[in-house]
Amino acid sequence: MHTHPLPADLNSAPLADEHLGLEARSKDSDHLDLRIWLRLLACSTQIEQVIRQQLRQRFASTLPRFDYLAQLERHPNGLRMNVLSRYLMVTGGNVTALTDQLVRDGLVERVDDPDDRRSYLVRLTRAGQADFAAMAVEHEQWLVSLLGGMLPARKEELFALLGELRLHLVHHQGLPS
Repeated sequence: MHTHPLPADLNSAPLADEHLGLEARSKDSDHLDLRIWLRLLACSTQIEQVIRQQLRQRFASTLPRFDYLAQLERHPNGLRMNVLSRYLMVTGGNVTALTDQLVRDGLVERVDDPDDRRSYLVRLTRAGQADFAAMAVEHEQWLVSLLGGMLPARKEELFALLGELRLHLVHHQGLPS
């Protein structure tokens, strides 16, 4: 079994492959860029699994519902469906189905678009605002807990490095921002 030791300052034994998931595919001889990508993917997947589980247990909700409500919370006047679809990076059909569910649940409403009489906007209802606010508070607490073992200076450094990586990917490889 191939293990990947963590830095000594974490006082942790090497992690076994079953704890590393996708990262376990890499070897020390692999290109560093491949190892970075796998580590980023593994971290993202681990965090996402916890968030999905917590949303399901605490709110009987899903991550797509949370993300949808989060987008509408950021745009209190509402969004057109095609814009919401782009923000969520899903198809229009997925957004329509989720919108129908959330309208039935009383969390969002469809309203006429004042700029285009052929379109409508979706926006949070008061109940949707309240539900999302409760989820958002706990969501933040889960993330604080998950990353709480890292020193603040290391988190700042990681945040800056990931921002640098993001800019590099956008500017040098023509990826959308």
